[in-house]
Amino acid sequence: MSAPTKQGLDGAHVFLTGATGFVGQAVLERLLSSHPDTRVSILVRKKGSATTETRLANLLRKPVFRTWRESVGDEEAARVLAERVSVVEGSLTSITALPGDIDVVIHGASTVSFDPPIDEAFDTNVGGALGLYGALLESGSDPHVVHVSTCYVGGIRKGVLPEASLTHEVDWRAEAVAAEKAREQVELASREPENLRRFIHRSRSANGKAGPQAVARAAETARAEWVTKQLVDYGRTRAESLGWTDVYTLTKAFGERAAEELWAQAGHRLSVVRPAIIESAISHPFPGWIDGFKVADPLILAYGRGQLPDFPGLPDSILDIIPVDFVVNAIIAAAGTNPDPEDPQYYHVNSGASNPLPFHEMYENVNEFFTANPLPHEDGHISVPLWRFPGARKVESALRRREDIADFAERAITRLPSTKRTQKWLDGVHVNQSALETLRGYTELYRAYVQTEIIFDDSNAKRLHNSIPEDKRAAQGFDVASIDWNDYFQRVHFPAITALTKAFANRPQSNKRAERALPVRTDVVAVFDLEGTVLESNLVQQYIWLGITKTFMARELAGLVLSTPRYLRAERHDRGEFIRTFMRRYEGIRVDRIEQLVRGRFGRKLMSHILPDALRRAQAHREAGHRTVLVTGTIDLMTTPLAPFFDEIVAGSMHERDGVLTGYLAAPPLVDEARAAWLREYSKQHGYNLTQSYGYGDSHADVAWLQLLGNPSAVNPDTQLYSHAQARRWAIQSWGATSKLKTPAVPNASVTALRPEKGERSSAS
Repeated sequence: MSAPTKQGLDGAHVFLTGATGFVGQAVLERLLSSHPDTRVSILVRKKGSATTETRLANLLRKPVFRTWRESVGDEEAARVLAERVSVVEGSLTSITALPGDIDVVIHGASTVSFDPPIDEAFDTNVGGALGLYGALLESGSDPHVVHVSTCYVGGIRKGVLPEASLTHEVDWRAEAVAAEKAREQVELASREPENLRRFIHRSRSANGKAGPQAVARAAETARAEWVTKQLVDYGRTRAESLGWTDVYTLTKAFGERAAEELWAQAGHRLSVVRPAIIESAISHPFPGWIDGFKVADPLILAYGRGQLPDFPGLPDSILDIIPVDFVVNAIIAAAGTNPDPEDPQYYHVNSGASNPLPFHEMYENVNEFFTANPLPHEDGHISVPLWRFPGARKVESALRRREDIADFAERAITRLPSTKRTQKWLDGVHVNQSALETLRGYTELYRAYVQTEIIFDDSNAKRLHNSIPEDKRAAQGFDVASIDWNDYFQRVHFPAITALTKAFANRPQSNKRAERALPVRTDVVAVFDLEGTVLESNLVQQYIWLGITKTFMARELAGLVLSTPRYLRAERHDRGEFIRTFMRRYEGIRVDRIEQLVRGRFGRKLMSHILPDALRRAQAHREAGHRTVLVTGTIDLMTTPLAPFFDEIVAGSMHERDGVLTGYLAAPPLVDEARAAWLREYSKQHGYNLTQSYGYGDSHADVAWLQLLGNPSAVNPDTQLYSHAQARRWAIQSWGATSKLKTPAVPNASVTALRPEKGERSSAS
């Protein structure tokens, strides 16, 4: 096997990991466009139903390859892909047999998060290195390995960090074993009774109205989120206790140690390339190329959105940024060397030593750009804040105070009736909470990077740059001293990331979309809730409208007033409990008396409170061939005035004896999860496609069945349903009683009463 020489990578077979990542894509593009004599094998993991070949073809269609494809033409690009690129299927921890003729390995795969759960960070950054070097040793080949790490592996320290092996005595193998066991330990702790009781209590308070299964699902979701949070905290705390900023830099340091012990100490060639904070390309493949938002970008954009009133950064700390094409050029240059197996090489690819960017200058650049190019807002444009750099303690104190105020406001608003005004208040609170959550996350995540006092020595990297032939340095070099930061940010980087932001912002929002014409089909059902959705009233109002007799109601009204707190508690926690409790008031009332009132004044009162928008929507569904079903916990005796407007009404019913109501329901009320179970069975029996069907409800109790439908709508929603719909981008409708009704010329609906023995009961309107 011929090893690569100082003349470069001519004729080399390169094995590349992380080819689908930000840096990996750019490395592959450089090999294809600038090193035509290389062959490349890439490690690709199968994802879903897509084959590795499909993923490779999709990869080559990404923007990073656009300039190269346009220069050679699609036909030549396809030929190059077929002849020079091959796929090794697998993952770092499960690699199939590697080719035996590999000359160079560029290992760039790693986790993309600074703050992942500890087990995930170790699995990717340490377990991945172990898997790769184990597979290389088994392959029998002796390639030069370029291990891509990060400048920040040195940990929390001050002063100059040399380009050399790290000096620490941490038993990285023991730490990897402990990290692997961490999830098992935290999972067990999450199932302790005291923790489970806390999850259940919080879930019942927020989701009790939606049913017991909703409570259970939310409790389990809370448990899983708690596990993740604990593992993230575990990683952060363990990293800090060992002297690193976070679990990302800790595991990258251990990955280096794995490379040294498993590969270099076994007599093989090793180069370690440590980039700083990698951002968009300064020139290649084109200025501003970037694949999604990178390390500094969320902070930059949050400032542009006005979400960061201040930040706990040291104004004179060095923000060490490097364009991605400089990093790629350094990796390729390092790969083209032939180091002594006894002397691993280390390269810092950074700007802090040769072209430092103080944090206050970065802030000034961001402020200048977003002042001249403010991000749009529904009320005009966003004005960015002025930072005073008051210090970490003052920023933390102000942040905690704002968080407490926002949490109190949310609790207070969700207890108020849902109106346009309270919805607007809630939207404002949620926007504020999101901004505070962003600030909290960035404060914790970036603190070490904007308060750093480390200078990364780049002497080796300078020598590597100078070793590139002079006529090729402009295109393939990485002289960081040549970067004009103001020009780079104002002309290249900031426009690139704000263009991404505008692209995302212009995507249609599903809960704000205009109402579209309904598709014509016969396998669709449209399910409407009654109270609050079709009818502007509730069970208590209907009972009062019924007004059995003046004497009866005079006595009842006093009882209603006294019972209101009990009804409110029941309604807040369990819709079914409320219906059962309230329906006891019907005890002793004759059925024929109710039927008489429904045909008379009650029916007229009911119809005067119907929402015309609801009936127009039902009619539109009918015209599209959809089955329209009105489902309600109200008893069937009182729904007959609505029969002309729907194909079917599914209502509750009450037990009666000798024509007199006993006050007990004939079957459990069809609410929350019971309605979801009914809907599944109904669609199965009648052949309806729920993923294409529609649902309309107003209460958080309706979530259980609305989420089964492909087109759910929150109609005049209560605050909890409004928040749920906003989060899931459901359609949100405002239906008002602003126009007169016209009874459609359609057959009357069948009224299906929920009676366990009798089945269906039909009534005329």
